[in-house]
Amino acid sequence: MRAAVVGAVGSTAILLEELANSDQWDVPIVVTLPQELYRRHSDLVELSPFAERLGSRLFRTGKTNDPGTLQAIDEAQPDYVFVVGWSQLCSADFLAIRPGKVIGYHPAPLPRLRGRAALPWTILLDERITAGSLFWMGEGTDDGDLLAQHYFHLAGDETVAELYDRHMRCLSRMLQEVLPSLAAGDETRTRQDERCATWAAKRTPADGLIDWHDDTRSIDRLIRAVGRPYPGAYSFVGKRKITIWRSEIVTQPSRYHAKAGQIVEREEGTLRIATKDGLLALTDWEIEGEKPPLLHSILRSERATD
Repeated sequence: MRAAVVGAVGSTAILLEELANSDQWDVPIVVTLPQELYRRHSDLVELSPFAERLGSRLFRTGKTNDPGTLQAIDEAQPDYVFVVGWSQLCSADFLAIRPGKVIGYHPAPLPRLRGRAALPWTILLDERITAGSLFWMGEGTDDGDLLAQHYFHLAGDETVAELYDRHMRCLSRMLQEVLPSLAAGDETRTRQDERCATWAAKRTPADGLIDWHDDTRSIDRLIRAVGRPYPGAYSFVGKRKITIWRSEIVTQPSRYHAKAGQIVEREEGTLRIATKDGLLALTDWEIEGEKPPLLHSILRSERATD
């Protein structure tokens, strides 16, 4: 079987690794971003080493539906086109390269959480069960028939980095089952139940701004949802930006009378900040322009502001 691969991130690398491990598949072309557009993805992976290992043509493009891109994929004569780890929509012309043979991956239990930023939304919504979904792409948004789906549980303190890693393992496991099945001619197609569909809206780095008037658990979820490899949750100490990578909810009752956002305790490596209903300990953080962050940087300001 011949596979064309379109993507630019960690999940694309997982797909290429599994294809390389199979003696049933060839990869004549790998389509990825030009280096000047690498900023589009926080978790971008350079795919040229994978293409070299597979003997694939590496085609760089910033436009999925550009005629040159479509021609390059078509000339590779793939049996299937995998679009995994790619943020652009595929046009009808793209899908027509191999009708009904274009496969995508979505890190959510489709039909729930179609759309953008599924990993942060999974944590923000406090989901305790999620899934990875391989599906047959159509002209809609993540609404094609399911090829495979694997569910797993989430802990209440899961970070987006941990969730990301779990999805990579989930995708690898599914591909180990799906690739041999496709090579054998088995094309499972299970219609999504539209009654259960929800959509996740786009998120931007600005959405990481902390409102200290929120409750402690909501702020902690935000920090866990937008941490590495994403831009991070943030606030300001005076005029300087503080990015917060990890936090812990202080479970003991607070003995402080403080305004939301006020720093009430400082010790090496940890800040404790008042919220609407308690305290949040910041255990991994940095102030803009200072690496590592120094506690004397915040001594002049007793309050983080949103």
